[in-house]
Amino acid sequence: MNLHIVVVEKDPERAQMIEEGLRGAGASEVTIISQDRGLARKIADCHPDMVLIALESPSRDYLEELTLATGPMDRPVAMFVDKSESNMTEAAISAGVSAYVVDGLRQERIKPILEAAIVRFQMVQKMRAELSATRRALEERKVIDRAKGLLMRARNIDEEEAYGLLRKTAMAQGKKMADVAQALVTASELLK
Repeated sequence: MNLHIVVVEKDPERAQMIEEGLRGAGASEVTIISQDRGLARKIADCHPDMVLIALESPSRDYLEELTLATGPMDRPVAMFVDKSESNMTEAAISAGVSAYVVDGLRQERIKPILEAAIVRFQMVQKMRAELSATRRALEERKVIDRAKGLLMRARNIDEEEAYGLLRKTAMAQGKKMADVAQALVTASELLK
């Protein structure tokens, strides 16, 4: 586990225990942040691979602020809390926290929990990428269908011929079919 991990912990003794646990787990660099002020900037300046947050009992507002500061969409975030109100686990996971552990901050548990947080983060990132690609493909499909409709009306041809014309034009120009279709749709909107 050759990672740079930022630890957000106010208590110096707990921070030291966490750092020792992380070093024992193979973390190559550990940065301790003990103050909340300017947290987002401090974390961003460190460019960590992962963020570990240790709290006594988070409030919903504090949780949202911390998750915004830690960039849970950019890196795995593990949160250890001593006590938790009902629904806080769901709120933490919804905010992007990869691991939310109640009353479990012990040296021997740090490594397996961080590994689980990393795997979960990677799974979520993969799903986000797949969702984004699917949305992009759907949008491209819509544009191609609109362009085919324009060609069918303008040239009085059927759908198969319109598709073939778009495909042929894309190949001749060395462009993606969706790009040619978008250019056609844009041009037709200008001519209205």
